[in-house]
Amino acid sequence: MTPVLVAIVGATGTGKSSLSLDLATRLRDSGRSVEIVNADAMQLYRGMDIGTAKVPVAERRGIPHHLLDVLEPREEASVARYQTEARAIIDDVLARDAVAILVGGSGLYVSSVLYDFQFPGTDAGIRARLEAELDAEGPGMLHRRLRAVDPAAADAIGPANGRRLVRALEVFEITGSPFGAGIPAESELWRPSTTIGLRTDRARLVERLDERVLGMWRDGLVAEVERLLPAGLGVTASRAIGYAQAAAQSRGELTEQQAIEQAAALTRRYARRQVSWFGRYRLTHWLDADDPARVDAALAALGA
Repeated sequence: MTPVLVAIVGATGTGKSSLSLDLATRLRDSGRSVEIVNADAMQLYRGMDIGTAKVPVAERRGIPHHLLDVLEPREEASVARYQTEARAIIDDVLARDAVAILVGGSGLYVSSVLYDFQFPGTDAGIRARLEAELDAEGPGMLHRRLRAVDPAAADAIGPANGRRLVRALEVFEITGSPFGAGIPAESELWRPSTTIGLRTDRARLVERLDERVLGMWRDGLVAEVERLLPAGLGVTASRAIGYAQAAAQSRGELTEQQAIEQAAALTRRYARRQVSWFGRYRLTHWLDADDPARVDAALAALGA
């Protein structure tokens, strides 16, 4: 079977983790060693389990998982650091003649591994100025400025992620090129790989997402957040969808219903950006998220 690096992508709520486990199990049963590498930025954080739909250890079927629970919530995730660590793990897996399954919905994290992607440098002066503007005027202003020079990046990042808006504008000022221009064409793969995407129709996706958010509250997201707050949440973790709303509910700033509705609306918006991002992966083998034969279809895509 070639290649041995597989990426499973798609919007939140399409069942990527479930497919990765089913595919890994089938491959293992056929005699192949398989390991899973996380590509969800929020699942890097210890203790952030319910709101990220992290697969519990007891449900991982004995399949090794990498890059889960590697950061404290007060730390800041870095895609450049992630790229280095994920690629080192994947190279080690491949060197042992095992299959590496990269799975997650954080588009830039997935792209940083799959493609021959070089991260532009940083400029402390530009960064400080943009961060001061973010603090003074909010992310909406930066988003409007980014849309004027790089609409693709503005759409992918959205109007609320101030940290990534600062970075995209910093890259534009340093290089004079749009942030999105750094994502190579699919002919520039880092390693031979196959990408499998999961999708469903919009109405069904919205239904799944709304149920997912309700399930987070039923499963105790507010209690999870309250356990994390004393140690502190960094900028990234504190703004994570679900966690920000649960924290606001805990502080009495939102009712439970308001928190759930806000989290659901943001989740739907995020899913739309994921659909747009992964839709650019031209060579992806797209599967119906609800197809009972999706594992067989994934194996066929791998030539297994």
